[in-house]
Amino acid sequence: MTYTAPTRELRFILEDVVAMEGLKTTGAFEELSSDLTAAILEEGGKFCAGVLAPLNHSADQFGAKIKDGEVTTAPGFKDAYKQFSEGGWQGLSFAEADGGMGLPNALGAAFQEMLQASNMSFGLGPMLTMGALEVLTHAGTDEQKALYLPRLISAEWSASMNLTEPQAGSDVGALRTMATPVGDGSWLVEGQKIFITWGEHDCAPNIIHLVLARTPDAPAGTKGLSLFLVPKFLLDDNGEPGERNDLRAIGLEHKLGIHASPTCVMEYGGNGGAKGWLIGEENKGMAMMFIMMNSARLGVGAQGVGIAERAYQLALEYARDRGQGRAVDTKDYPAAIIHHPDVRRMLMTMKAKITAARSICLACAVASDYATHLDDEDERSRAKAREELLTPLAKTYGSEVGVEVSSIALQIHGGMGYIEETGAAQHYRDARITPIYEGTNGIQAIDLVGRKLNMMGGYPMTRLIEEMRETVEDCATSSNPELPPIGARLANAVDTLELATEWLRNPQRDKADVLAAATPFQSIACDTVGGYFLAIGALAAQRLLKDGEETGFAKDRIALTRFFAEIILSTIPGRLGDVHAGAALLFSLSEEGLGA
Repeated sequence: MTYTAPTRELRFILEDVVAMEGLKTTGAFEELSSDLTAAILEEGGKFCAGVLAPLNHSADQFGAKIKDGEVTTAPGFKDAYKQFSEGGWQGLSFAEADGGMGLPNALGAAFQEMLQASNMSFGLGPMLTMGALEVLTHAGTDEQKALYLPRLISAEWSASMNLTEPQAGSDVGALRTMATPVGDGSWLVEGQKIFITWGEHDCAPNIIHLVLARTPDAPAGTKGLSLFLVPKFLLDDNGEPGERNDLRAIGLEHKLGIHASPTCVMEYGGNGGAKGWLIGEENKGMAMMFIMMNSARLGVGAQGVGIAERAYQLALEYARDRGQGRAVDTKDYPAAIIHHPDVRRMLMTMKAKITAARSICLACAVASDYATHLDDEDERSRAKAREELLTPLAKTYGSEVGVEVSSIALQIHGGMGYIEETGAAQHYRDARITPIYEGTNGIQAIDLVGRKLNMMGGYPMTRLIEEMRETVEDCATSSNPELPPIGARLANAVDTLELATEWLRNPQRDKADVLAAATPFQSIACDTVGGYFLAIGALAAQRLLKDGEETGFAKDRIALTRFFAEIILSTIPGRLGDVHAGAALLFSLSEEGLGA
């Protein structure tokens, strides 16, 4: 159950597929170089593989414990968190002026993948803190930033996001938690929140909760929500944790997976109300929360890729060791199951989809860096639009690949995969939450077809399709005979994506039909865009071959892309009918029929 960080693959995608070093043109990352990227990935990989990965299985068995409102994390977590903090990993992509390393968000996303792969339950804590940091950086007051940013960036303190309530899940406007002004600039927050990741723990001396609440006389629905900073311990005059705030964890959720992540039921108030401070403007809480959620959605995509990578590595090791039957390409008996074509198909499917999803996540992160650091306002807007277009794809594809790959890993293990001691079952259990939280994948699809396809007059998707066609042409004209067939398969997929996009953009299209098409369209978009980035990687690999560099790596990269093109991209034209099917088909079976 060991884990090896895929540092070479991450570096290849960052440098040769999504071109992270181009960010130096913004002037924000003048020190960025291939050597620096390699060093960060190498050190981050060592920490994740050497410190966190060995705790993964034992922590899952121990879980998190609660007594009298205090949560004890799994053995080893406190020391691991201390090492995480000392390494400065929380602040990797935050400004040096605030105590961070000042490196690109794309490099931070690569580290997040390794973090989540090594120990997803642990990695959830820093991921939530990352979202809170994004909110404070963009919307906090100068005083809030001075008090909280340095301690959160250093991971001395952690943070949580408090949105969901028993009656308010995806329907956020139904939440009831109230915040009442005190008169001195503070507010008293009262209410109950559920599913609060790392809402209480023993790894940091203070936890900064970001709580969505309704203020007196606020409008109904989401327009009446505000966001509040509510610390576990109020700060004294020296900025140190002092008096305990009126909040506590009143329970831990019993979950299918991520057992070592303390998922809390949090109660605010009970003795007068928990003291908090408004972040941003009153009644603008959803705008504040979406800053955090967009960061978290990319994080969940990277999380899905990470758990898929961990499951794949375990399955590959098992396939090399497990002997069963005779195989066509070896005289060994029993043959290691990696020699059986069906197992080989499963392994290649796993690796190809991981690579495609990883590329989408890192491309989304690079777009976010450009959106933050470009000087020209129009260029910055276009980069932001690219980030927003890729965000639902990154979250959805990363999380669905995590579930699919961890499921295939169980299949490769056979009956042993169903036994907890192998570790394969844990990966499947852990992965299953990722398509659900931070906005279900169905909601991501609705966001994609309802807003992202039409923003800026449809420019982001139109431009992405143009770029994909340029890559098709590059493949078609390559001297390597493996590349033109890749280009042909990609061309058909892009044509299908464009037809589906035009169908959805038709202003006469019934809204119900658009909603019915959302998930199948998103699936087509994920596979097509994933195939596009794989094709870019194949072209880069061909350049390595010409230069005589890493020929084994380059040949394998092209072979993997050819597999994806023939097995995944080839199916996309046949999936257009799912987009066109319409809502009437989905409702053709009565409710009584569904229950029969």
